[in-house]
Amino acid sequence: MNGTGQTYAARPVTVAGANAKAETWLWIAQRASAVLLALCVLVHLATIIYAVRHGLTGAAILGRTRGNAAWLAFYVLYVLAIAVHAPIGLRSLFQEWLGWRSASLNWFVALIALALFAFGVRAGLAVFSG
Repeated sequence: MNGTGQTYAARPVTVAGANAKAETWLWIAQRASAVLLALCVLVHLATIIYAVRHGLTGAAILGRTRGNAAWLAFYVLYVLAIAVHAPIGLRSLFQEWLGWRSASLNWFVALIALALFAFGVRAGLAVFSG
């Protein structure tokens, strides 16, 4: 809250060498990925509810998803949203809670993003190919 009693969004904490434009793009990327994640979570939960209500087994679900390019595309998009959203959030937490503001923080969260994407796509491909 500022001196006039109005609230405002927290100002982003910058990492050494980062500029305001980069911070703005990270802010936009996190908000956009949050919207995409919300939609993907809704589809994912609706699919789970459908499977449970119709008594589908794990084998039956895999039978429906195996070889289905639409489901593969959906889950790759889901994983991409996670790989964008989570590391940016972790970056903010590390800045605020640990005071980590060196350039190594950007490399660290980039590695987390790559790992999340790689493992997620690997899992999606395993379900797709059986």
